[in-house]
Amino acid sequence: MAEPIQVLLVEDNPGDADLTRESLKTSQLQIELTVVVNGTQAINLLHKRGQFASRLTPDLILLDLNLPGLDGRAVLWNIKRDDALRHIPVCVLSSSAAEVDVLESYHMGANCYVVKPIDFKTFQGIVRAVENFWFTVVKLPCRSEPPVGRLAPVSPTKLTPGP
Repeated sequence: MAEPIQVLLVEDNPGDADLTRESLKTSQLQIELTVVVNGTQAINLLHKRGQFASRLTPDLILLDLNLPGLDGRAVLWNIKRDDALRHIPVCVLSSSAAEVDVLESYHMGANCYVVKPIDFKTFQGIVRAVENFWFTVVKLPCRSEPPVGRLAPVSPTKLTPGP
C-alpha cells in the first residue's frame, strides 16, 4: 500500500478547515491532512521544529493569506526561498479576490491561487479539483530532499534560441 499523500493546510478559520477536511474525507486517495492555524506553526512544521519534529514533509500546501501573526505572504516567501522547500507546490486558498493579492502571490512563487467560495458545495468542488489536479494529473517530486548541487539555476543566456 502506498504512503498517504501529505497535505498541509495553513488556515486559521475553523469552519474553512472543517470544510476542507470534510471535502478530502470523500477522496478516493489516501490523504493525511495536517492543519496548523498560523504562519509560525507552518514554518516550524516545514522545518521540523519542536512539536513538529517527526512530521513528514508535505506533498502540497494549502495556504490562507490572512493569518494571525506571521501571515500567509511571509510563509509563502519563506517556502519559495528555501532550497529544501521550494519544490513543494503551494496553493493559495484565500477569501481575497483582490488583484494585488493574486499578483503578489504569483510573484512570490505560488503555484496557484484559488478564491474561497461562500457555499459548501462549491467549496467542496474546488477542493476536489485541487486534489485531482495535484495528485492525479501532475507528477510531483518525491518527498526526499532535492539533490544538492544538481539543481543549479539556468542562465537566461541558455534559454535564448541560437541564430
